[in-house]
Amino acid sequence: MHCPSSQFSDSSRRKSLFCKGPVSRHDGRHGGWQFALLALWLWACSLPTQAAPWLTEGRPTARAHEAVEILADAASEGLEPEDYSATALAQAISTAAQGVVLHEATARQLEDALSAALQRYLSDLHSGRVDPRAVHQDYSLPAPTRTDPAQLLQQALAAPSLHAGVRAAAPQLPQYAQLRSALAQYRALGAHPAWAAPLPPLPAPATSTPSKTAAKAAARKASRNPKLDLGQEWAGLPLLVQRLVALGDLPPDTAVPARYDESVQNGIKLFQERHALEPDGVIGQATLAALDVPPAARAQQIALTMERLRWTPLLRGPRMIVINVPEFMLRAYEQQNDRIVLRLRMKVIVGKALDTRTPLFDEDMRFIEFSPYWNIPPSIARSETIPRLRRDPGYFAREGFEFVDAQGRVHTALAPAYLDAVLRGQMRIRQRPGPRNALGDIKFIFPNNSNIYLHHTPATQLFARPRRDFSHGCIRVEDPVALARFVLQNDPAWPEERIREAMAAGKSSTIRLAEPIPVVIAYITTVIQQGKVYFLADLYGHDRLLAQALRAQTEQRRAAPLPVPHIAP
Repeated sequence: MHCPSSQFSDSSRRKSLFCKGPVSRHDGRHGGWQFALLALWLWACSLPTQAAPWLTEGRPTARAHEAVEILADAASEGLEPEDYSATALAQAISTAAQGVVLHEATARQLEDALSAALQRYLSDLHSGRVDPRAVHQDYSLPAPTRTDPAQLLQQALAAPSLHAGVRAAAPQLPQYAQLRSALAQYRALGAHPAWAAPLPPLPAPATSTPSKTAAKAAARKASRNPKLDLGQEWAGLPLLVQRLVALGDLPPDTAVPARYDESVQNGIKLFQERHALEPDGVIGQATLAALDVPPAARAQQIALTMERLRWTPLLRGPRMIVINVPEFMLRAYEQQNDRIVLRLRMKVIVGKALDTRTPLFDEDMRFIEFSPYWNIPPSIARSETIPRLRRDPGYFAREGFEFVDAQGRVHTALAPAYLDAVLRGQMRIRQRPGPRNALGDIKFIFPNNSNIYLHHTPATQLFARPRRDFSHGCIRVEDPVALARFVLQNDPAWPEERIREAMAAGKSSTIRLAEPIPVVIAYITTVIQQGKVYFLADLYGHDRLLAQALRAQTEQRRAAPLPVPHIAP
């Protein structure tokens, strides 16, 4: 990454984290049933190992039938049933229940096959199918904690029912359960007639021009940027209304108008909001493309998010901060008794998708620097700052730059020799605290290998953009005072007035937090908020890479399936 170095740049110890996807104020609370399941799970860990009760006197038990039902329903968890030989096992159990009593050796083979399939299934459900570090170049979150598959099975068997035991192995968050429901919803739409054909091309917008030349120019422009606005006719209106009704963005009794009217436009605005589009009600190419994404593709996006939620364990502290990169959003949570409460939500600016992506990791926030200096990274100095200073020497004074040599001496005058020294690595350029400082007036530091941190910015107008990947990798926050208040809320020495004074002081000062706060930088492209499903763009292509890895794994498993004995009728 190209964020500036700091005296707190040493890598700190990796930890477990809670990164189960962003949730809203209405959706981000644990219910008592999740904690009951978790308690059951922990209790089962202490139970002695027991044989899997799949067959009795050569006949499948109720637990065996329950097991094959669970494997056959693996798709409801975003998993692949045939990764667990679900069809072959279901057939074997059905035949064993009706045919002749199995010989001891065949019965043992069937029991072993069913146990192996359940163990693989529970491991995938609990910890995920792939190692995230194998699909992300800049992924330094800790690897998932993988419980021994045999232990996972014993824990599930210790539950009152196998279904309850399996449910306890899944991520214990409302967000995960809501995604499971959303997955079922979008899979059910797969055969819906609203997606049997694509929407027709958009009409050219109406033009009013005073001359033939201007009319031709306007027509050429309209042909390049077709759109549907209020009052226009469009052959796609019946199909559009059908899709919006199926998706829940329009009421079921919505009539198809002769022209695009406000009732349908309101549904489009809801659809745009749920798909990270500008909710202006105008159907342009971006909205049309999102409308044409089939439900099966959205179902896969949901399943990929469910896979990501399996990679990390539960909350490891009373408070935490989560940044969801493709959502351009920061959320701060606090644990209260048996609930996880959303305390803060704000927009952020993240690293550019093209070349300076924000990495994914988990570290503890340990320091806050008020009125910070900006030590310009060598890469930015070489590629941007020094060429600009050579073209425009006045830029040095306007921006409040200065040079710092290897001995720590400060040089406030611009000189070609100093620029050359920066290129040789013998000096660095830094920006003094002030209104033009690139870091704004505050910096939140969580030491990490990539020198990534949270900070304010003088370019606050960028927060109004719907897509906000503008940084060199660090994360700019919309409301730094609110974030500082959350971080320092348990420190009576730092009320809001003192925070603002330190930010405006113009003199750098750093404090160490008495209570470090976990910071998680996550990548979630499907979010549930207030019961609605929101789909985000795959900003860095991480979903595409994950989907490729999962397909490759499935192909390997199909090439070498779990062995299932043949049971003669």
